[in-house]
Amino acid sequence: MTSRDVIAVVGPTAAGKSDLAVDLALRLDGEAVNADSMQLYRGMDVGTAKLARAEMRGVPHHLLDIWDVTVTASAAEYQRLAAAAVAEIGARGRVPVLVGGSGLYVRAALDHFEFPGTDPGVRARLEAELAEAGPAALHGRLRDRDPEAAAVILPSNGRRIVRALEVIEITGRPFSATLPEHRYRYDAVQIGLTVPRPELEARIALRVERMWEAGLVDEVRALEKAGLRDGLTAGRALGYAQVLRFLAGEWTEDHAKEETIRLTRRFARRQESWFRRDPRVHWLPYDAPDLLDRAVALATEPVQGHETTAG
Repeated sequence: MTSRDVIAVVGPTAAGKSDLAVDLALRLDGEAVNADSMQLYRGMDVGTAKLARAEMRGVPHHLLDIWDVTVTASAAEYQRLAAAAVAEIGARGRVPVLVGGSGLYVRAALDHFEFPGTDPGVRARLEAELAEAGPAALHGRLRDRDPEAAAVILPSNGRRIVRALEVIEITGRPFSATLPEHRYRYDAVQIGLTVPRPELEARIALRVERMWEAGLVDEVRALEKAGLRDGLTAGRALGYAQVLRFLAGEWTEDHAKEETIRLTRRFARRQESWFRRDPRVHWLPYDAPDLLDRAVALATEPVQGHETTAG
């Protein structure tokens, strides 16, 4: 059974991507490559729903736990790491199974994608504005200048808002226009999991409740000692940012949990919007009784060249 060079499992949070990726890897002699920007961080386990070792079922997983929580995430650096992982797995005759819901990271791993440069002066000025005015104000400016980018960047994600505004300023083009055309670097296939909205929202609420039961507050308390509060990326992650506010005495624990559920649901809608923009994603119902067989069929379907539109 010959598969594509790279298989990607994508879609919103709580859709079951990690389990399907393991199933595919077991069926196709593959190895998982993480494309969740927060699972790159060491110690961020409960709040990112990392699979436990037993849940990996012997499938090797790459690009987990590689950064300290004080490191600022970089999609360009992730692109380099993902390319190396894909090449190394393929060189051993195995199949890389990319899995995650961070849309920009998936595109960086799969597509011909050159990131715009940076300007330290512009970046410093925008970071200073962020510190003074807060992310909501800068998000409003981004919405005026690039509504498409604003639609997929959370108003609370100050780092990504700053980056989008920086690119707009130094290139004179909308940030959304800097995304490349849909052109794979590999013979790849993307399999997306769909969940009806009411069901997805219920699954997200249940997942957050289980994270709390599994010790998310204790995890955040330990990571705070390791510098989480100062982490420009990790410290703003869903769940972690809310628990930090609880630990600082700004919110009650119940409010922190409610906000985590609310913001995760909003994030899931943005994930769906991002992946729906990519016509190459093949969508499957997350609860289809023959889900794995259908996913395997897509992963082993022969193609001519690098696919650029949905099949």
